[in-house]
Amino acid sequence: MALLQISEPGKGTLPHQHRNAIGIDLGTTNSLVATVQSGVARILPDENHKQLIPSVVHYDANAIRVGEEAVTIQEQDPINTIASVKRLMGKKFTDVDATSYPNLLKDEGNFVGIHTKQGIKSAVEVSAEILKKLKDIAAQHIKDDILGAVITVPAYFDDAQRQATKDAAKLAGINVLRLINEPTAAAVAYGLDKEVEGHYVIFDLGGGTFDISILRLSKGLFEVIATHGDTRLGGDDFDAVILDWLTGHIDTKVDDVNARQALKSLAKRIKEQLTETETVVIDHSLNKLGHIKAELSRDAFAHLSAHLVKKTVDATRLALKDANLLASEIDGVVMVGGSTRMPLIQTTMQAFFNQDLLNDINPDEVVALGAAQQANMLVGNASDQHLLLDVIPLSLGIETMGEIVERIIPRNSTLPIAMGQEFTTYKDGQTAMMIHVVQGERDLVGDCRSLAKFSLKGIPPMVAGAAKIRVTFQVDTDGLLSVSAQELSTGVQASIEVKPSYGLDSEQIKTMLESSYQLADQDKESRALAEVRVEALQMHDMVEKALAQDKDLLAAQEIEKISVALERLKQSLDHNRRDEIQAHMDQLNDATQFFAQLRMDRSIQKALTGQEIKNMEL
Repeated sequence: MALLQISEPGKGTLPHQHRNAIGIDLGTTNSLVATVQSGVARILPDENHKQLIPSVVHYDANAIRVGEEAVTIQEQDPINTIASVKRLMGKKFTDVDATSYPNLLKDEGNFVGIHTKQGIKSAVEVSAEILKKLKDIAAQHIKDDILGAVITVPAYFDDAQRQATKDAAKLAGINVLRLINEPTAAAVAYGLDKEVEGHYVIFDLGGGTFDISILRLSKGLFEVIATHGDTRLGGDDFDAVILDWLTGHIDTKVDDVNARQALKSLAKRIKEQLTETETVVIDHSLNKLGHIKAELSRDAFAHLSAHLVKKTVDATRLALKDANLLASEIDGVVMVGGSTRMPLIQTTMQAFFNQDLLNDINPDEVVALGAAQQANMLVGNASDQHLLLDVIPLSLGIETMGEIVERIIPRNSTLPIAMGQEFTTYKDGQTAMMIHVVQGERDLVGDCRSLAKFSLKGIPPMVAGAAKIRVTFQVDTDGLLSVSAQELSTGVQASIEVKPSYGLDSEQIKTMLESSYQLADQDKESRALAEVRVEALQMHDMVEKALAQDKDLLAAQEIEKISVALERLKQSLDHNRRDEIQAHMDQLNDATQFFAQLRMDRSIQKALTGQEIKNMEL
């Protein structure tokens, strides 16, 4: 009699029945790894049954410790213990506050170097150690090949930070199926479980980053319609507020690195205790700092950190404005990240939206669970395919003549996306074009951030304006950009994958967006001035060229009249006043009308020379 083998759902022995994939939340304070088993997403614990893995790495001469092992030695050896490394991802030394790290940081040009007993380490290398730990945890639970991982990143991570995350995964030996924005991963976890529809806010306040995203959920479609945030705002900053408060209760100056790390650890514990109780009594002895005796209430903590809470509220207002929605039109507010447990955050957002908040999925776990569900779908296990539509946080474009930005992909455009636009040459006989890729919301190149430059060569020599060059921007689902340029008549082309050597500072992002709103009128005038200058220069060059070719058509008095108008136009360019430049352009146009007619007559005569009437088309 034949026996029938029965397997648990998702545990079948045939390879086509279940493909293994994982979701990773690579966090500033803690990291998690999850997978889908038997159709359910779950967090995978380590050998000590801990689900939250501290994003801390310790280096000594012969070993590397990650997670809880590293935390236990952090106070004794803070210089070789690296925490909050996510804040260094994709950054240059000039982008970070080195004083906020106990480690010795060094300028390594394209990245921040971190001194350890094992030499200089980059944020990518440190993050790779955390990812290796998560991969090993997954391997302990999944006794089979793991095809890849979906790794989450803050919505406001730029190209450099996303690329750094992919590089860290590569170092850790992880195949990245996709990078997914943390708020979108949270929406997946809530949307798939609850089959919700409508407009939802994902409020994500982690240990080191903050994102506020507004999504439209509809029948398996997750569309991000607006996003704001700060890659340098999180629980660490609330810890720092308490740290400063504690320092005020100490008579001696906190210069010792070990003592300061002990004080930072105490500040973090106080913040966590304030989540459970109204007042924390501090009665604590610290080596080299003496005894601290004080009390801190929730109300006092709320007052100390009011400026941080205001940043989250301001970003929420801007996101709603971009989405063209009122707070009353939001159907639900999903709280994500361990720092949202703070009562002052909960009460502030509850009052702002005037509704109960969605906290029923653990805020520490929701991002990793959503990433696991997305990974499960990407490897072909899920039958109910859903579509994720993320957006880019800042506009992308190129520099045109006059240092003007021509935006090709506007901010909050849905990913993946490809958009193109045609441009032409500025000068006669031009055989090459420099493509300067920029990011930002302002109209002039100097007010935006330069991402990359590359050259398109081999353009056939033509008169100015005759060549057609199509520039195409492509942003993939991971938010990474590539740009190509092609001359359409010959097919010659050039392209570049934009991998900037450092990332945008969160204050730069904030300033770019705020400036685009506050300086809109100024930008409009600046752009108009730049455009009229380009037009004036072209007109000046064309008239000079025409005089060189055909001035024999004019009397000396007429040549003098045009020469004076040319000189006045040139002088007006030095004065940099749009109305004045336009006026002198009009004067030059009037002065050359008769000359233009004479040149046209000559051209017609040349064209008709030698032609018989019977050969001419009527």
